[in-house]
Amino acid sequence: MSASLTIRLTCVAALTLSAATLHAQQPVIGLITKTETNPFFVKMKEGAQSAAQANGLKLITGAGKNDGDNAGQVTALENMMAAGAKVVMITVNDSKAIVPAIKRAREKGVVVIALDSPTDPVDATDALYATDNYRAGTLIGQYARAALGSRTPKIATLDLLPGHPVGAQRHNGFLKGFGLAAPEQAINTLGRPSAVVCMADSYGDQTKGQTGMETCLQKNPDINVVYTINEPTAAGAYKALKSAGKEKGVVLVSVDGGCQGIRDVGSGAIAATAQQYPVKMAELGVAAAAAFIKTGKKPSGYTDTGVALIAAKPVAGVDSKDVATGMSLCFGRK
Repeated sequence: MSASLTIRLTCVAALTLSAATLHAQQPVIGLITKTETNPFFVKMKEGAQSAAQANGLKLITGAGKNDGDNAGQVTALENMMAAGAKVVMITVNDSKAIVPAIKRAREKGVVVIALDSPTDPVDATDALYATDNYRAGTLIGQYARAALGSRTPKIATLDLLPGHPVGAQRHNGFLKGFGLAAPEQAINTLGRPSAVVCMADSYGDQTKGQTGMETCLQKNPDINVVYTINEPTAAGAYKALKSAGKEKGVVLVSVDGGCQGIRDVGSGAIAATAQQYPVKMAELGVAAAAAFIKTGKKPSGYTDTGVALIAAKPVAGVDSKDVATGMSLCFGRK
């Protein structure tokens, strides 16, 4: 073998070893979402991946099988700890049941950051980056009250699942915005004033949302306001309303502000939605993770990632942004 060939091969080997060593030394962080299929969490994962790459971090991901799947999230957290994750971001499915697993992780030095959904208690994680869900509910409640006009409200609520803080905050915020008696933000039980004639749990799922709406219409065919926990649920509710020929007489409101949800506002399927910013949540979480890994400073407290009301038809006395604005911001940064 010639001397020049030997030198070239040695250089190639050295570069390969250097790249492998650099990859092995990349700090590991994790992201656990509620599900892998909801567009909200798909976009959050994309945002986290992009931010991790920009910060020289290796991101590993996991998810529950569906909203409410705590066991799947516990397994994902344990797997991330075994993989050496220094920071784990999580959108919790069960705000209480996940706490022991988070406690074990933190006791081993892992920083745990909640995105979108708080734990119960909130300080079970190091920090929370999320929408003010009570305000999101209040905004769509104010809009629904104004849009309904002088008609007597007969409300159906298609909720998340029992006891979840996000579900409770959006539901109770909606009631407050509508002008009805409502529990305060810290309460995780759902208010039910007499104007609410039907309640159903959707688990944030379109099919369950449709079934819940069908059941409510069977019991109360004169429903004229529908609150939904998120836009997949709203899509299911609208399908049920349309099948029953009642879609034109009902004010349907929701929360998320995803691109498809904004299109549904534009088409009239959803009257208004409260837009969230999951990419911003992910970016803030990754930035906090990078700062901790670099300096040892842990993130703390709650950071509000913003919310805006999006409506195709503005109503007097309620501040909202139009569909074009909603599309320009859907699931991105505010």
